[in-house]
Amino acid sequence: MDMLEKLTVLADAAKYDAACTSSGLDRAARPGGLGATMACGCCHSFSADGRCITLLKVLQSNACSYDCTYCVNRRSNETRRATFTPRELADLTMQFYRRNYIEGLFLSSAVVNSPDYTCELMLQTLRILRNEYHFWGYIHAKAIPGASPELLTALGLLADRMSVNIELPSESSLRLLAPDKKKTDILAPMGLLRDGIEQGRQEVVKYRHAPRFAPAGQSTQLIVGATPETDLQILSLSSALYEKYRLKRVFFSAYLPVVEHKNLPALTTKPPLLREHRLYQADWLMRFYHFDAAELLDAQNPNFDPYVDPKCGWALRHLEQFPVEVNRADYEVLLRVPGIGVKSARRIVTARRTGSLDFDGLKKLGVVLKRAKYFILCRGKAAPGIVMTHKAILRALLSDTALASLEQEEQLSLFDPTMEDVKQCITGQI
Repeated sequence: MDMLEKLTVLADAAKYDAACTSSGLDRAARPGGLGATMACGCCHSFSADGRCITLLKVLQSNACSYDCTYCVNRRSNETRRATFTPRELADLTMQFYRRNYIEGLFLSSAVVNSPDYTCELMLQTLRILRNEYHFWGYIHAKAIPGASPELLTALGLLADRMSVNIELPSESSLRLLAPDKKKTDILAPMGLLRDGIEQGRQEVVKYRHAPRFAPAGQSTQLIVGATPETDLQILSLSSALYEKYRLKRVFFSAYLPVVEHKNLPALTTKPPLLREHRLYQADWLMRFYHFDAAELLDAQNPNFDPYVDPKCGWALRHLEQFPVEVNRADYEVLLRVPGIGVKSARRIVTARRTGSLDFDGLKKLGVVLKRAKYFILCRGKAAPGIVMTHKAILRALLSDTALASLEQEEQLSLFDPTMEDVKQCITGQI
């Protein structure tokens, strides 16, 4: 198998990792044309300053010795197998970089023979890049659960960011779909990375040229929809991971049916992309808006409303805290108002020092009045024509498509005695 075939196989096998966005584009060339592309592993991510950067996203190997039910690379699945040698992958990365195709590398791998052997292959690849080719670009490396701490530490000293994919939200699901993996084998590397990152930060303060250990932090990925866990369980797990292991990001990946198995959703099942989107919104609220997982969901509402975002859903369940007077409310209270973001809340706090704000002033500051006007007062007055009741606000927030779906559901269930239960399930008010 030549290099292009290996690249095609291993880049395609890496596309299911959601830690960065993969283009997956394949546009055939035409005579006399320019810019033909192939699905050969280039993906896009974002730097800390907001720039869109391109990475080579590829597996070291897809010849996996594990048999995870949900994975396309599992050993019992019939698929093309390939493995890059460390020299091949390092040379390929440098060729891509010199042609200005990429700015960095996203390296993962299936478990070849054993976790230690796989980690050694990845480690050798990074050593060639860093020490021989003097490549100082961004490298994101996946830690292999079960690998020895010494190998993971060496990998962390060469990579900018590391991650350990939890994949499944509960231990029972892990036993059911990934019997070769153990919870302790996944969490132990996360603890090692956390301690190494913290120690590296302390050493840099004392010694200017101290080696840096995964300076961009660590992340993980959770698969959504392959197992019956609720949004509350997934969000609670991600909240605990942030708190205990100080992760930079938790990525959510909507389960894409690629294999058929009795323990998995049917192949005809559509990926739960809306659910994935709602979890990302909730994750944003926890990281930047000071929400807790227990505030956004509870036992009575274990899943997010498909029609309104998590912040609006929380506000609708806590109407007793609204309306809020924007000219007097604290910054933390303003963050709880739908339509007011972190930047606009700061602008409000700054602007009201020189005078009181009205609705026109809020619009100029970037407040999304389409949502915020139902939850705020300006100078003691509500926006004209606003009715601050749960039903009125819900109908106003829903899009025309969502309203049509609700009305259709009402028409179909007009004489159903459980109509109220159906409507409450749809709106998230169980």
